[in-house]
Amino acid sequence: MTSILINAFKRLHLSIVPQIRIISSGYTTAVTTSGDAISVTQKEWKFPPVYTKPREVWIESLDTVEEKKLGLFELHPLVYAAVPRIDIIHRNVVWQQKYRWVSWAHTKTRAEVRGGGKKPWPQKGLGRARHGSIRSPLWRGGGIAHGPRSGKSHFFMLPFHLRIHGLTSTLSAKLAQDDLHIVKDLEIPSDEPEYLIDLIENRNWGPSVLIVDDTDIAPRNITVATENLPHVNIMPVYGLNVYSMLKHDTLLLTLSAAEKIEERILHHLHSVTNEQQAEFKLSQI
Repeated sequence: MTSILINAFKRLHLSIVPQIRIISSGYTTAVTTSGDAISVTQKEWKFPPVYTKPREVWIESLDTVEEKKLGLFELHPLVYAAVPRIDIIHRNVVWQQKYRWVSWAHTKTRAEVRGGGKKPWPQKGLGRARHGSIRSPLWRGGGIAHGPRSGKSHFFMLPFHLRIHGLTSTLSAKLAQDDLHIVKDLEIPSDEPEYLIDLIENRNWGPSVLIVDDTDIAPRNITVATENLPHVNIMPVYGLNVYSMLKHDTLLLTLSAAEKIEERILHHLHSVTNEQQAEFKLSQI
């Protein structure tokens, strides 16, 4: 593994003193390569990984169309390297599709169909079946019994920890498929859509890209550039969801967004809710 990293550093054409910086909002850790030795200082998490190692990804820049790596960034394995649960991802997608679905199909009952106010014939004496209205559901042209009524909502609430594990499964699948990229920030030199299109094509991000930042106020250039690009969307970190990640081929996270996702998900995974989480966890025994 060490030899692979050394060869990767040599291919980067770094400066005379090759130094890679792991950038974080709270601190900066230097990783220096001298000869064949590589020293990496582990990131300080509130809940450090116990059984698995952190996943390292490259920090990229949007300043140029060509791919430019700024350093290494560690991702927590409980968030970005979990076992992808396809069943949990599917349940999240079904939930998101149904909670926005309102059925407008409508049928009339016997009280709403026009006519039928008079009893068609006397109750007794004619030897015929007893009827009180020709708009009964038994009659042709009558009302519909138990038919659909408009404005029916299909909303239901998915269990909280099922939503948490849906996020970790989707983020882990994106990282495993090399469809998750980390960028320093969203500053680009031009507000022309062509610049962003060339950048996405040059780096093989696509065809659709979801950009996630830690705030809902994006820089002007990238906002203007993506305004007329339906396949490139910007989303704040609090709106991240399974359906949007699956809808886009590439997931682009800023450093601050990746850290905030880690912080919030790790907090919920380590909260005192073991009984609630038990039914959603795989048995490793």
